[in-house]
Amino acid sequence: MIEKTISEIEAKVRGAETVADAHKAELLGLLGKLKSEVGALAQTNSEQAQSIADSVHASTKAATSEDQNPEALENSVAGLRSTVEGFEKSHPQLVQVVNSLSNTLANLGI
Repeated sequence: MIEKTISEIEAKVRGAETVADAHKAELLGLLGKLKSEVGALAQTNSEQAQSIADSVHASTKAATSEDQNPEALENSVAGLRSTVEGFEKSHPQLVQVVNSLSNTLANLGI
């Protein structure tokens, strides 16, 4: 389920006409890292891993929408960051990837 969600996000990024190619490449690279980190988390906590994947999906949808809403993007990115709180010690790479994704999505020119 998690891999399917991240694959759907990757397809959405690839097809986003409002996102520059450089940003797409950056996002796709980060999504690849996220897939690896969330896959490791899924081995021990599948619910939390799915929650992170769902939060990334919501943020990506808000950032790549043709009718971009800065408030919706801000809220979804804040939710994404909130989802990984508490993982700094146990999964520092995951937190780093999610923070990078959050920053990239927030900086898409909105």
